[in-house]
Order: sequence, then structure tokens, then C-alpha cells
Amino acid sequence: MFQEDWKKTMAEYRVLSVYDKLLFLLLFFILAIGVLSIYSVTGGTLGRSATPFYLKQISWIVVGWTVFLVMAWVDYREIARFAFPIYGLTLLLLVLVPIAGRTGMGARRWLALGSFSFQPSELVKIGLLLALAKHFSDDYPNGGLDLKRLLISGTFLVVPFVFILKQPDLGTALSVSTIFISMIFVIGLRSRFLIYSFLISAMLSPFIGQFVWNNLKEYQKRRLFTFMNPMEDPTGTGYQIIQSKIAIGSGGLFGKGFLEGTQTQLKFLPERHTDFIFSVLAEQWGFLGVFVLFILFFFVMLWGIDVAVKAKDTLGSLLAVGIIGLLFFYFFVNVGMTLGVMPVVGVPLPLISYGGSAMVTTLAMLGLLLNIKVRRLMR
Repeated sequence: MFQEDWKKTMAEYRVLSVYDKLLFLLLFFILAIGVLSIYSVTGGTLGRSATPFYLKQISWIVVGWTVFLVMAWVDYREIARFAFPIYGLTLLLLVLVPIAGRTGMGARRWLALGSFSFQPSELVKIGLLLALAKHFSDDYPNGGLDLKRLLISGTFLVVPFVFILKQPDLGTALSVSTIFISMIFVIGLRSRFLIYSFLISAMLSPFIGQFVWNNLKEYQKRRLFTFMNPMEDPTGTGYQIIQSKIAIGSGGLFGKGFLEGTQTQLKFLPERHTDFIFSVLAEQWGFLGVFVLFILFFFVMLWGIDVAVKAKDTLGSLLAVGIIGLLFFYFFVNVGMTLGVMPVVGVPLPLISYGGSAMVTTLAMLGLLLNIKVRRLMR
């Protein structure tokens, strides 16, 4: 028995060791761009600890890469066996945030364990992803979802969405919705129900919109108002968008060079190392640098779509769809809000923006993607 297990483990190792070197190369370049961009605007600036931001980001990458390898190694079907307990645990952590959470920048989003803090809303993404994929794969709705199944599956989303929106964190609340929407898009709705759902959505949208609006903070409402015309409040809520556009536009074709940006280096642009790090990259490296970044993410997402299409089972396919949908949402919305074509909702640029919880979660999901493809190659 021991010899059989050992042979199986070594077979998996051989597949993993020679597999998808391109993916590792793509991730290395994206992560390197992120660390360099954070260093360029923070340098030796210290966060809450005595460690510079860029070194803290490197430490989170090391932790995230370890989680990546674990998620790539352990059979995703074994992980999915515990999907509902994992989902329940992440929900419990999320529910604890209003009770014992740490407040920062006007929001209560973090739980602290001594000097270590993390965002439960990031962990909920993994819990929701596993729970929905397990739920749909156990009872796959051939022919599309009907109303009953849509409502049942929707209950997985409602609780985390409401609690995250209350923190308040509109960007993350919308992102967890993306996981659900991505899977629904692939599974589909029954043709007759599709018409009904459209009509019901049209009737309910004012009430849902009112609920979301009432749970937004005043600064979030002002951001949405200012989105259409930042110049209405150029020194207030429109300031970030205006400075971001200036930074991106001033980069030109080749950029101003590393550590040479004016808007970012002179600290005209707020949140340079987090939500608006794309503006930093665009100012320093110009259109060519942005083009390279787009190509890197394009190939990562294309690789993920290939994993979803060729997965050996429904569970793997749905997991891959949810992950790629989430990555696309983050990339699209972050770039859009820095360009001023989307409202500022506090969405980070995946694998690049500063942040430990988001980094570890994103790498864990990418490890799960690699897991799905490796298992397809296993006999």
C-alpha cells in the first residue's frame, strides 16, 4: 500500500514539475511588476509594522506561493469534499467582523490576531467558490436552472454579500457576486424562465438598488455622483480620478521611467500602492508597459479558460469558471476606475496591488486552477 501511494505521489510530482512552465513565468513577471511598482511609490515607507511596504508584499507573496503549491498539490475533489464546512467557517469569520473587527480608513473589514490581521471577505471568495461548484456539480441542472434552483443557489451568495456590503466594501461585495454570475452564465437558465427572470429582475431592480444605496456610506455615494463629472468636485471626491488620469496620460508611449513619475512620486495621487497602482505603472512605463501587463494577464486568463473547457469533470469546470470570472472582474474594474470610465469602488489590481489577504487568496485560486489541469493529465 505504501509503495502504491508513493508511486502515485511521485507521478503527480513529475506532472507538476514539468507542467506549465509558462504559467510560472507569467506569474513571476506580474508579481515582479507589482513589487517594483510598490517600491517605486513607497520606498522605505513603513506600514503599521517596522517593515517597508514592498518587503511586506514580498513576504505575502512567499506565503501566497506556499498556499499556491498546496492548492495545486492536494486533489481539488478532496478539497471540495469539505466545501460546505469551509464555506461555513469563512461565513463565521465574516460575521465576526462587525463584532470584533478592526476599523481602518472608515471601514471595519479586518480581524486581528495579535499583530497579524486579515480580511475575512477575501477568504469568503474561496468558500463561496467551493460551495457553489460543489452544489451545482452534485445536482447539475441539465437544460438550465429553474426558479427554485436559482433561489436555492442564490442563498449561498446573499449572506456574504450583505455582510460585506455593510462593512462597507462595495467592490468586494460585487466581486463575490461575480463568482455566482459566472457559474450561472455557463450553466444557463431555462428558456421560459429566462424571460420570467428578466421581467422579475426588471421589477426588483429598483428595490435591490435602493437596498444597496441605503447601505453605502456617504463618501461612496459621493464617489458614484462624481464619477460622471469629476470636475464638479476637483479637490474632493473627484481628486483621485483627475490625478489618476493625469498620471496615466503623462506616461505617453514609453513612460517617464522608473522612479521618475511626477504625479506618483510627488504624492499627488492617493492610494498609489493599492487601488491606483495601475496609474503608477502607466506613468512610469507608458503605453508599452501597460500593453505588456495586458498581454501577461490575457495569457493567464486564456490559460484559465482552457482549463475550464478541458476539465475532466463538472466540478473542475465550474471552479475554473468562477476563478477566471473573478480575476477578469478585478482586472477590468480596477483598470476602468483608474481610467475614469468606471466608479471608484475600491477594487485592487490582482497580484499587483499591495495587500496580503488579496494576494494569498488570488494565488490560492490560481493554484486550484493548476490543480484542475494537472488532474486532467493524470491517468
